Amino acid sequence: MMGYEVHPLPLQGALLIHLRKVRDGRGFFAELFRSSFQESLQLPTFVQDNLSYSVRGVLRGLHFQKPPLSQAKLVTVLLGQIRDVIVDLRPSSPTYKQWYAIEIAADASQLTWLYVPVGFAHGFYVLSEEALVLYKCSAYYEPSLDAGIRWNDPQLSIDWGLKGSPILSEKDAALPLLDEQHNPFGAL
Repeated sequence: MMGYEVHPLPLQGALLIHLRKVRDGRGFFAELFRSSFQESLQLPTFVQDNLSYSVRGVLRGLHFQKPPLSQAKLVTVLLGQIRDVIVDLRPSSPTYKQWYAIEIAADASQLTWLYVPVGFAHGFYVLSEEALVLYKCSAYYEPSLDAGIRWNDPQLSIDWGLKGSPILSEKDAALPLLDEQHNPFGAL
């Protein structure tokens, strides 16, 4: 049944992947993932799945994991709608320090995966009453390598599409600005 469309994004290496949903009177069916799909797109092997539940107004991010366990991510929404944001942190990339945002909704006509390569920061803002976000990671989570950038870094000027003040964790509210830290992706 697997059918998909791949759309390169303006940030080098990032992709949108749309998968087919088969609908009938009961609802729909969609294959979320196949290893052959991963292989044909030359994506890394994913070793961990994470599930995040959030309510309207929650902003999570911008997160990344430092080398040697940097993570590529494959992100989708199972319930609700989010505005997903990625930032290219690779100094050698032509899209370095650029961001991209896209709204992903579970009730869209196609199931959408956002592929976030190693060397990117990732975050999202919840637009619906609640949201379930699933993301596959190419490396296991390691707390000592967990890092991020403050969501409202003035150098990046990200348009989150906010409707009021976001709900942040203490950790995310205290993340440093991009220029206040060493960039661990200098070798990429």
